[in-house]
Parts: sequence; C-alpha cells; structure tokens
Amino acid sequence: MYETLAVLALFVLVYSAVAGRVERSWISGPMIFTCFGLLIGPLGFDLLVWDTDRELVRSLAEVTLAMVLFTDAAGAHIGTLKRFSAIPVRLLLIGLPLTIALGFVAGVLLIDYSSLLAVAVLAVVLSPTDAALGKAVVTNEAVPDEIRQSLNVESGLNDGICVPVLLLFLTLALDQAGNAAPLPLAAKLVLEEIGIGLAVGLGLTFLAISLLKFSWHQQWLTKTWIQIPIAALALSCFAVAQYLGGSGFIAAFSGGLLMAFMDTHVASKIKDEYLLASEGTGDTLALVTWVIFGSALVGQALGNFSWMILLYAFLSLTVIRMLPVYLCLAGSGIDTEGKLFIGWFGPRGLASIVFTVMVLNSGLPNTGVFAMTVVCTIVLSIIGHGITANSWARAYGRRRKAAHANGAVSAIQND
Repeated sequence: MYETLAVLALFVLVYSAVAGRVERSWISGPMIFTCFGLLIGPLGFDLLVWDTDRELVRSLAEVTLAMVLFTDAAGAHIGTLKRFSAIPVRLLLIGLPLTIALGFVAGVLLIDYSSLLAVAVLAVVLSPTDAALGKAVVTNEAVPDEIRQSLNVESGLNDGICVPVLLLFLTLALDQAGNAAPLPLAAKLVLEEIGIGLAVGLGLTFLAISLLKFSWHQQWLTKTWIQIPIAALALSCFAVAQYLGGSGFIAAFSGGLLMAFMDTHVASKIKDEYLLASEGTGDTLALVTWVIFGSALVGQALGNFSWMILLYAFLSLTVIRMLPVYLCLAGSGIDTEGKLFIGWFGPRGLASIVFTVMVLNSGLPNTGVFAMTVVCTIVLSIIGHGITANSWARAYGRRRKAAHANGAVSAIQND
C-alpha cells in the first residue's frame, strides 16, 4: 500500500509543478497519467495491481465523476446558459438518443457480441461525454460562450441520463427483469434514478447554501474550513442519492447547477473561495483515475484487440457522435464549423470508465471484447481530443471574430 501511495503522490507532485505548461501544449493530463498507469501497471514495472479490488476502483471513479460534475456545474455562467439553453436541450433530447441508436447499429454490424442487449449496453456506455476531458475546450474563452456552456451542460447531464438506460439494458442482458415488461421497467428506472437524483441534489444544495450563507455572515467559517464545504456537499449529494436508489451523478450535477443559479444570493467571493479547493480535489482525483485506467483496464484488455474494434472506436468518436449532433442542431443558428466543433468535442472518459467498471462487476459474460472496445475508444479520444483541443479552439475563435468583424463592417457600409 505504501509503495502505491508513494508512487502516486510523487507523480502528482511532479505533474502539479508543470501542469500549467502541459495545459498550453497539445499534450493533456489524461494522456500523461494513462501512459504512467501503463508504465507502472502489469505491462510495465508491475508496481500497481488493481484487479484484486474492482469495487475500490469503481468507488474512486464514481466519486471522481461526482466531484467533477458538481464543480463544473457550479462554475457555469448562468446568464449565458439561459440565453442558449436550446442547444443543450437539443443535444440531450435528440442527439443523445440518436447517438445510442447509431452506436447500437454499428456495434451489431462490426463487433461479434453474444447478444444484442450486450451491444445496446456498449452503445450506452460510449454515449456520454466527459466534462473533465473536455475542460480544455470548455474553459477556453476563444470558443464562443454558447458552445462552451452547451458542451459543459451536455457533458454534465448526459451521463446521469444514461444511468437508467444502462441499468435497464444491463438488467435485461443479465435476464434479471423476471416477468417485468421492458417499458414499465424502463419508466420505473427513469423515475427513480432521475427523480430521486434531482430531489436529493436540489434539496441538499439549497439547505447547504443557506447554512453557509448564515455561517459566513456570522463569521464562523475559518480560512481552513472554508476549503471543505463544497467537496463535502458534492459527495453528500452523490452518496445520499445512490443510497436512496437514485442517480448520484444527476444529484451532483443538479446540485452544482443550483449553486450557480443561487449566485445572485451568495457573494461571488464566497462562491469562488468555496469552489477553488474542490476543483483542485476533483482534478487530482480525475488524474489518479486515469492512472488506474491505464494500469487496470488498458493493460488487461489488450489481449482482445481487433481491427473491427478499432474501426468501431473511430466511428464512435466521429460519425456515431458527429452525425446526430449535426442533425439535431439543424436550424439552431450555429454555423457548419460550430456544429462540427460540438460534434467532435464529445470526448469519452470518466463516465465511460465508471460505466465499464459497473458492467465488469455485474457478471455480464464475455466482457473482454466489451472492455477492449471501451478502452480503444477512450484511448483514441485522449489522443485525438488532446491534440486538437487548443489548436482548433483558437482557430475557430479567430474565424468567428473575423466573421463578426466583417459583418459589422458590411453593416456600417450599408448604412
């Protein structure tokens, strides 16, 4: 245990010293930590062995995703989000179902699975996008506000929406539904997962912010303890919702979103101080999860590699994602490059890792090919989105500014 702790702590220490330089390059943190996980995992120096406790891996990945969802939502610009709410609504209600359906069709045609339901599970697992992996785009101010905020909201909500769908297909694939019909079972899962998640996230966050506002005015919060509340709130939303049978991810994101909406009642200074430590904690946990991904999942899945799996992974990041996004944004006012930009920057990461660990722990047969498909898709995503994030964001931002400037000049000339 001490060897593992020392290796991870020292690597996080070194990375934290150069993180700013890394973020300005085409190399991303997930790239570095995944490679580091491979290096110290079974395929490398064999310093980390995670297969003895999959439940620990799952818990860490789930907590990490909950923290990232909460802090990203809490940092959203609500004014911008209100103006452009139609875009994420289209992405979630039209684009997401189309992505799952297209992923299912491609899986049936390209990959030899034991059942159609297993293919459906795979399609759902690879549908949600990663808020943390897409952070380089979401936080880049060169990208138009409506696109940045739409991608942030989409990545925050699509994994929570996918949870009941995943549980439905997984239950049917394991033949655990009994005599229950698929439609009533689906309705029950959706109502429980989303309803309980929303109730817990909104309820706990409202009470917590009210308490923190009171404590702030009473000057009861110390410089040390002011770093703790938001991390504790994010974990509370997640854990309570999961315990009650709801979606902890929806609870975490909805709680963070409520905190952002209540920014008019809470001083910006308070919010910024609360969020700072939590964002750092979430980023650190995310990078450690990528180490686990590299050592525990990538190394063990490589034996099932095939060219058809690689083709499916490539299609998952391109056609399967980008075509539904392009179609659902028709008539939205976003230009062609903007639609392609949104479609491409749907990286796969933490949510897919969490869902994969859930599937591996479920007892679903023949999960080797399943895991390899997910691993291949995520690795391609880490590389592809990491390389293109900063360069395309800057180039797209310049073209948008130039187009607006040309439009303004034309308007003046016409006047």
